[in-house]
Amino acid sequence: MFRSLRPLSPYFRRYRWQYVLSAFSVLLMNGIWVLFPEVVRRLDNDLKQASIDHHKLLVYSLLLVGIPLAKGIFQFLTRWVVIGISREIEFDMRNDLFANLERLSYSFYQRTRTGDIMARATNDLNAVRMLLGPAIMYTANTVVFTIAALAFMVRISPRLTLYAFLPLPLASIVIQYFGRRIHERFERIQAMFSDISARVQENLSGVRVIRAYAQEQAEIEQFEAANSEYISRSLKLVRLMGMLWPTLELLLGLAVVVVLWLGGRQVLQGRIRAGDFIAFMLYITMLTWPIIALGWVINIFQRGTASLGRLEELMRAQPEVKDEAGPGAPEEIAGEIEFFNLTFRYPRSAASPAAGGNGASPATAGSVVLNALSLRIPAGSSLAIVGPTGSGKSSLVNLIPRIYDAPAGSVLLDGRPLRDYPLSTLRRHIGFVPQETFLFSDSIRENIAFGAGQASDEQVHAAAEAASIAADIEGFPERYETLVGERGITLSGGQKQRTAIARALVRAPRILILDDALSSVDTYTEEKILDHLREVMTGRTTIFISHRVSTVRNADQIAVLSAGEIVELGSHEELLARNGYYTDLYNKQLLEEELAGV
Repeated sequence: MFRSLRPLSPYFRRYRWQYVLSAFSVLLMNGIWVLFPEVVRRLDNDLKQASIDHHKLLVYSLLLVGIPLAKGIFQFLTRWVVIGISREIEFDMRNDLFANLERLSYSFYQRTRTGDIMARATNDLNAVRMLLGPAIMYTANTVVFTIAALAFMVRISPRLTLYAFLPLPLASIVIQYFGRRIHERFERIQAMFSDISARVQENLSGVRVIRAYAQEQAEIEQFEAANSEYISRSLKLVRLMGMLWPTLELLLGLAVVVVLWLGGRQVLQGRIRAGDFIAFMLYITMLTWPIIALGWVINIFQRGTASLGRLEELMRAQPEVKDEAGPGAPEEIAGEIEFFNLTFRYPRSAASPAAGGNGASPATAGSVVLNALSLRIPAGSSLAIVGPTGSGKSSLVNLIPRIYDAPAGSVLLDGRPLRDYPLSTLRRHIGFVPQETFLFSDSIRENIAFGAGQASDEQVHAAAEAASIAADIEGFPERYETLVGERGITLSGGQKQRTAIARALVRAPRILILDDALSSVDTYTEEKILDHLREVMTGRTTIFISHRVSTVRNADQIAVLSAGEIVELGSHEELLARNGYYTDLYNKQLLEEELAGV
């Protein structure tokens, strides 16, 4: 039992003094409340013996009112402290979970569905909070009150106490049997809830594709099927819980009947006083709710431990790309990049960018993507990379900011292995615009300023101008405060790409990487952006991937990749003279432009 709570040990230690206070409140509350039947016993015995006066009557009256009042005060304190602790731990766990999710590598999110993560961070975390709050509180109350009541009951009549607790071994078997099945069924319910959450998230993110293919009804039917399965699993758990509580009540009822029959006979035979028997029955009655609540606690405990296991999977997940920089690591970057005999393959658990992040592609995961590649990019120069789809262009540039890790020593920055640099330093000096443009559901200004700290309005406007998006922004009613909607849905593809470029430029990076980031803009806008980039990135290293010759022709170097190897390298004029892949690409695009002009 306690082993399953081991992941919570750091949080228990952090709030140990609050738990000490709650334990003190529990002891006082139950220590006072257990005296109530004893007061009733003595009052009844005194009344029967006619040995009571006005003073005693007043004392008994005050005790009968004061005990429930004091019990209520300490009960409030217990609830306030324990439930408060559960909320505090929930807060800490949510922060720790989010912090760990932020540290995890890109590959983790390629193999884990967003909806599943959201389900664990909400539904499962709530189940753990219930375990830390009501479950602990009711368990403590039940244990303390049962022990205290047992002492008084044994003093009144050991035999009746034995009869009253005879069903307990059977009750423990019932609780163990139902508890194990509740745990199993709740795990299946939570897994199904994760599937539903993932389906909803994917449908909302891909709503335009669903509508474009008229798949609304098909998706509704699939969601209904998943929801029906979720309800079916939930009802099985409800039926199980519906059997647990009546079973416990039945066992308790049998104990009450036995005690009432045997104890009543002892009262009639004069072997036990009526006041003692009344107190004994009061103890049994007062134990009724704790025993019934035990079934509810078992339910909460099994739900909580099942959810804790699912959360622990996320908490234990470690980033595959780790910060390995030691003391004295460089804090500044000039921008010289060198690939030295680089051979790279994606791990089996990750997907390549070509796979779209939907799982490992059989063609790339585990197979060689870049093969014995060597290339030097001088600081302050520009490199363009072209090549057919799947040739390894995106894989190559993803290694520079360490989205994936290359073999040690195969990628150098300013003559030092890439892993010598702290990740924060490395990525702070890199402006990266990936193939798939992502904008946050915020204003244009906040999207551009993202990652640049406290960027001023002048810096944001200058970056927007350099990315040729400033004119578009000025035409919006709210200008830079315009909300872009979910994933930038209110902007065109070209506007989103230019906003992402502005977001990279506002950081004034030493290295700028554009991974096919101009594919959605026309050639005129592209030329304007490139002119601005040549001005802004003077003295800085620029790497861009493109399928357009017009984009790459003015680069200092152009590398042609094919099957993970550099097959051509040189300037625009040098590559044209070789009459290879680059020449074919140039002639093809030249023909397309001529045909478009006809």
